[in-house]
Amino acid sequence: MNTVVVSTAPPSLQRLDQSWMARLEPLLAAGRAAGADLVEVFLERTDHLGLLAEQDSITSVSPSFGMGAGIRVFLGHRDGFVSTNDLSERGLLTALDQALGMLGLQRLQHGRAGFDGLPALRDFGTTKADWLERCPALAEAGRKLLEGTARLEQHGRHLQVRRGSYARDWQEILVAASDGTFARDIRLHQSLGLNVLVADGDHRAGLGRRYGTSGRPDDLRHWDADASAQEVCASAATMLYADYVEAGQMPAVLANRFGGVIFHEACGHLLETTQVERGTTPFADKVGEPIAHSAVTAIDEGLSDGAFGSLSIDDEGMEAQRTVLIENGVLQRFISDRAGELRTGHARTGSGRRQSHTFAAASRMRNTYIAAGPHTPEQLIASVDQGLYCKSMGGGSVGPTGQFNFAVEEGYLIENGQLTKPVKGATLIGEAREVMPRISMCANDLDLAAGFCGSVSGSIFVTVGQPHIKVDSITVGGR
Repeated sequence: MNTVVVSTAPPSLQRLDQSWMARLEPLLAAGRAAGADLVEVFLERTDHLGLLAEQDSITSVSPSFGMGAGIRVFLGHRDGFVSTNDLSERGLLTALDQALGMLGLQRLQHGRAGFDGLPALRDFGTTKADWLERCPALAEAGRKLLEGTARLEQHGRHLQVRRGSYARDWQEILVAASDGTFARDIRLHQSLGLNVLVADGDHRAGLGRRYGTSGRPDDLRHWDADASAQEVCASAATMLYADYVEAGQMPAVLANRFGGVIFHEACGHLLETTQVERGTTPFADKVGEPIAHSAVTAIDEGLSDGAFGSLSIDDEGMEAQRTVLIENGVLQRFISDRAGELRTGHARTGSGRRQSHTFAAASRMRNTYIAAGPHTPEQLIASVDQGLYCKSMGGGSVGPTGQFNFAVEEGYLIENGQLTKPVKGATLIGEAREVMPRISMCANDLDLAAGFCGSVSGSIFVTVGQPHIKVDSITVGGR
């Protein structure tokens, strides 16, 4: 006869692992016995380090640590969510009671109806156990960041401000749900930015670049500070004396990498099931129909090695996958999480994401980009008689149904198929439904860029991207 020994010792707060099963199973069972259709627990530990360098000094150091749980209960199409930093048995039960109460349910003193227990842990973090200790320590990170601001001084002219920033975010997660989900992972994101403000008399320009990766502890050590500083300073010098662009309707060619922020913001959010639930996307009933030019294929995935939005599992414990959103202009899929599948019928895509345990997961983008096409960037530019080349995009805003405006950080006129003088002050203005059918050419130079995305479940790490693309006509705001 085989004997199974189950530890009754409390799980360690220093690690999220199989030992938590003994505490989580009674919690999930109690929620199901109370009448919930599904109960989910999200546990996390975090370790963050942020540095800011201004001129030749480190002016800010911001370490932080966190640990907590988010408990979500589903009943029909409704859900209740509560977060807590009290991971004791009593603390978790209190949070469960509050989540159940939101749905009019009450925990019973006894009962395990509708729950068969958790399976063996799917552990995606085993090979990542040393990531945090392999990252640069504070002193080393500070030296590397100051190297970047020193290189700005070396390569720049008319510099008023030199700034560098570094952030390292480490996270361990454990997800358990009454449908048999039981998974663990470790994540690591590092990002670094350089910014300058240049001025000469009445001429001024501000410009920055950000670099970011996931899952690579040594990336800061391998960062080429000199090349990055040269890139930033060369662009700033060009834009310092640029003329202001004239407003109007014109063709535009958008560069690769961060040019993809427009698709992310103006269209990507409209393909999340959170927008379908709210009735705010114009594409809700367009699956199988053209919503873009036939030149456009768009993808959201969590698989690209080192990309900012890549992950082994999402925050609901589902493994990452590749989702084709638009193929040859035709809408194929929506980005969906657990609640999105429940309320809209669109199958989950491994896209349930949240900033931390204090947010309920929602359908969110990962690595989202327009796929490469058959042309060269030079062919796109040569096809434009009079228009605008957008080499680098800045900040912007997006309305709830896809109306957008984005600043062009570095731009050039296209005249007779050639890049001519630099221009500043340009803003791209449009609406997703109008602009997507006008993306008529995609180049063969797909590239990705790290970014951050804020939405209903907080700020998360994402990748935007595209090859060079040509928009046949877009409103350019200017002087």
